[in-house]
Amino acid sequence: MASPIPAGFRALPLSAAQLSLAAVLKCGQSFRWTCYPLSLSPGTESPPTHEYRLCLRDRVVCLRQSSDHLFYRSVFPGEHLSAEQERVSDEQTLIWLEDYFQLDVDLVKLYDQWSDRDQVFNKLRSRFSGIRMLRQDPWENLVSFICSSNNNIPRITKMVHALCKQYSPSLISLPPPELSKSDSQGDSAYYPFPSPSLLAAPEVKSTLRGLGFGYRADYIQRTAKMLVDTHGSSMSNSKLRENCEEWLTGLRDMNTEVAREELLKFVGVGRKVADCVLLMSLDKKEVIPVDTHVHQIAIKHYGLRTVGGSKGKGVMTPRIYEEVATKLADIWGEYAGWAHSVLFTADLKAFSSFGIEPQTPATSIMDVGTSALASSSSSKRKYSETRNEVEMRRKVVFMGAAVAVAAIAAAATVITVAQDDSSPEDESDVLSSVEDEDASSSTNSPVKRRRRSFD
Repeated sequence: MASPIPAGFRALPLSAAQLSLAAVLKCGQSFRWTCYPLSLSPGTESPPTHEYRLCLRDRVVCLRQSSDHLFYRSVFPGEHLSAEQERVSDEQTLIWLEDYFQLDVDLVKLYDQWSDRDQVFNKLRSRFSGIRMLRQDPWENLVSFICSSNNNIPRITKMVHALCKQYSPSLISLPPPELSKSDSQGDSAYYPFPSPSLLAAPEVKSTLRGLGFGYRADYIQRTAKMLVDTHGSSMSNSKLRENCEEWLTGLRDMNTEVAREELLKFVGVGRKVADCVLLMSLDKKEVIPVDTHVHQIAIKHYGLRTVGGSKGKGVMTPRIYEEVATKLADIWGEYAGWAHSVLFTADLKAFSSFGIEPQTPATSIMDVGTSALASSSSSKRKYSETRNEVEMRRKVVFMGAAVAVAAIAAAATVITVAQDDSSPEDESDVLSSVEDEDASSSTNSPVKRRRRSFD
C-alpha cells in the first residue's frame, strides 16, 4: 500500500533519489530545521519517518517524505485561512520549495555524469543518493557560516537557534506532529532569522557573547553593521527583506570572483566561508569549499600529493586550497561543488551507517549464534551429531558474542563523540568547518587567530 497523503499536507511527486531530506537537512548546510520522529503506519509502503520544520519570516514550512513523494504544508500565524488564501499560500510554498531545493536540477542525471567520470563516486552513489545543494537565504547563510568557525553541527545549530530567539519575535507556536497522552512535550515557538539591522547595534556583541558565541559575536555584529551602513536597512518592495539583504542576494548575478571579493570584505569571512556562501546561497555551483577534511579526501581518493608528510592535516595554505579545489573541479565538472558535498557527507562519522539496510533477525550474527546454540543442545540430546559439528557450532556462538561486544563498544564510542558537541575532534564531521584564515580576513580590520587542525 502506497503512503497516503498526511492530513493537511499537499503531495509533490518526487523520488528520494532526487532529494533525501534525511541527508540534505543534516549534513551541515543549514542549521535551523527541526526534526520530529513519526510513528510508522503498519501495512504502508515507505511511510514518512520524520517531519521537518523551518520558520520563514511569514510562515512555518512542514515537510515529510516517502520514497516517491514530498509532502508539504505551511502554517501561518493569526486567523484561519479561507479556501482561496490557503490555495495561494500553497502555491507560494511550492514555489519556495522548488527554489530552495533547486528542484529544476535533475540530480539523478548529475549522479550519472559524476559516476562516469569518477569511480570513487560511483561506489558511493547508491548509499548516498538524493544529496543536493540548498539555495539558502544569503544573509542567514553568511551568519551561520561565520558561526561555524572552530565549531561543530550541534553547537552551530544551538547558536543559530539562540540568535533567532534573542532577536526575532516568535512567529507562531506549534505542537509536535504527534502528541500522545504520555507525551509531556508542549508547543514549540518558532522564530524567523533576524534581519541585519537587528544585529548591527554595538550591544549585540556582549549579548551574543553571553549566549556563548565567543569571538564570533564581534564578527557577526561588525558584518551586520557593514551591510547596513553600506547598503541600507530600509525595507525592500517585498516588505520582508531589507535593502542590504537584497544587495547580498544580488551577488548571484555577479561572476564568482567578483562575488567572492565582496564577501571577503566582511569580518570573519575568509576563503572557505566565502566559498560556502557562494555555493550554498549564491548559485556558484562549481565552487568547492576546501578545508583539511576535504584535503584529506583529495589525498586519500584522488592521488593529490601530500606536503611534508602531513597527509592533509597541516596548515591550509592558499596554494594547497587552490590545488585541491582545481583538482576536484577537473574531476567533477560544472557542478563540482554539488559532487563535493556528496563525498564530504559520505565521509562523515555521523553518516557511517547511512543508507545501509539493517540486518534482519534471520541473518544477524547474534541470531546465528543463538540458533547454533539451540541446535547444538538439541543435537546433544539426540546424540545425532558428531563432536566436530558441536565444536564448530560453539565457535559460531563465540564469534557472535565477540562481534556483539565489539559492536556495543563501537556504539558507545559514537555516542560519546556525538554528545561532546564542543570538542574540536567533532569538527571533521561538519560540512561548515572553517579554516584559520576565515576568522582573520577583513579588508577593514584584520583579526589574527592561531592556526589549528580539525582532525
